[in-house]
Amino acid sequence: MPDYGRPLSFGVFVTPAAAQPETVVALAELADRSGLDLLTFQDHPYQPAFLDTWTLLAYAAARTERIGLAGNVLNLPLRPPAVLARSVASLDLLSGGRVELGLGAGAFWEAIEAMGVPRRRGGESVAALAEAIEVIRQTWAVDQRGGVRVDGEHYRVHGAKRGPAPAHPVGIWLGAYKPRMLALTGRVADGWLPSQGYLADGDLERGHAAIDEAATAAGRSPRDVRRLLNVNRPDDPAREAEAWIEQLAALALDGVDTFIVPADDAATVGLWAEEIAPAVRAVVEAERSRGNADNRSDTSTHTASETASDTSNHTSTEAPEEAEREQWDRLGLRPTPPPEAFLTDDLPWDETARPRRRPTAAGRYTDRGRAVGQHLIDVHDHLRSELTEVRSVLDQVRRGTMQAGAARSVLNDLTMRQNDWTLGAYCAQYCRVVTGHHSLEDASIFPHLRRAEDDLAPVLDRLTVEHHAIHDVLELLDARLVDFIAHPDDFTGLQDALDRLTDTLLSHLSYEEDQLVEPLARLGFYPQQV
Repeated sequence: MPDYGRPLSFGVFVTPAAAQPETVVALAELADRSGLDLLTFQDHPYQPAFLDTWTLLAYAAARTERIGLAGNVLNLPLRPPAVLARSVASLDLLSGGRVELGLGAGAFWEAIEAMGVPRRRGGESVAALAEAIEVIRQTWAVDQRGGVRVDGEHYRVHGAKRGPAPAHPVGIWLGAYKPRMLALTGRVADGWLPSQGYLADGDLERGHAAIDEAATAAGRSPRDVRRLLNVNRPDDPAREAEAWIEQLAALALDGVDTFIVPADDAATVGLWAEEIAPAVRAVVEAERSRGNADNRSDTSTHTASETASDTSNHTSTEAPEEAEREQWDRLGLRPTPPPEAFLTDDLPWDETARPRRRPTAAGRYTDRGRAVGQHLIDVHDHLRSELTEVRSVLDQVRRGTMQAGAARSVLNDLTMRQNDWTLGAYCAQYCRVVTGHHSLEDASIFPHLRRAEDDLAPVLDRLTVEHHAIHDVLELLDARLVDFIAHPDDFTGLQDALDRLTDTLLSHLSYEEDQLVEPLARLGFYPQQV
């Protein structure tokens, strides 16, 4: 299958549960802060257990800053296209150009009929969708003369005024599976948005081919049609991360450019944003670069195993300090130093007893390899910044300098409400992110490094031990949070637990960067990455 060469995007598919609206919004804000590209919600207006999707999209747009938003996909039979066009354009203007339009021809017709809308048969629903797209596009085309005129069998719009125009060219993505819908996607749509769970073996490839054929016949480039996919989530994403990354990278190299995962908990959002998405991007970029280099017959491209053979068996004969400085100079990266002073007197480990790898002799690093090493630092910087926010909230509450109104505003920016539970909820969310990060390292990254370089085994053993120690500190913090909720005037135990977490985490992250950034730049997160 073709690789259309489009940049990759990653999004989440959050259940719009009416019973837990605050959780839905909190996940939306977390996805935005995590740097993901897209936030989507399914649309079943006949389902009373769900929030209304369009209302939710508007509310989520107001509570986020940069993430794109879309229905996944909007139920056309229950959303008249002329009104929908103005709704989409309005929200796109209000959100600064962050809205896309996912559309479906309709499903669950018994429920749709129960809402007062006549049933459409297969061919009728496809024809209605084609007419609706024409209505929507004409409504947005404010630079054309006259009103909107579509004289269709299902939608007849005669002279409706155009506008407003959206803030950016809104993409129309179709949830399509069958031949007529796939052909429509290729002819007129901007994207294809199926769900992996509804695709049988070979359906994805056949869908790409059908869309490409229809696009070419319509005088379009197949590359102009985005290929999005709602992907299946593994039962245990952290432990199955390596296989998941490989699967997603293979799908990307076979044409998919946007991956959307069901994410109804903070841990999944964190893992998806901080580990899975960057790793998939790294693999795909490396494979694309390798393919370009092969096409140019560029023999300078090295795989991770070739690079490792160049360097890993040649340790430096210089003094350790001088060799380390020279190594970091060659790499062009610097690990974060440990704190100059700790807040507590009893770290759970002796820093002077930590094993250290030997610096490597002169070797080559690719730009992709440097990016892999930098990614570990970036992930750690995110954890450090989140820890700073937790400490800041606690300090302001403890000192009484955060009054009710101001505290509520600040804590709302952290996806929490201003009350005694707020602090605990935010800390608990942060703890889940840390735990997920360490679980992925233990389950996939560390075994790869251990196999690739014997010299790293003692370091990896020590890092794993430290992960367990940090877990114990997180458990202590959780217990102290429970105590704090019962006794909100006593900050002593909670402050002590937070100080312990600060010391252990900052010490550990610094050690891990010092020992692993350079090997990761040579070896990648897993085989053949760099």
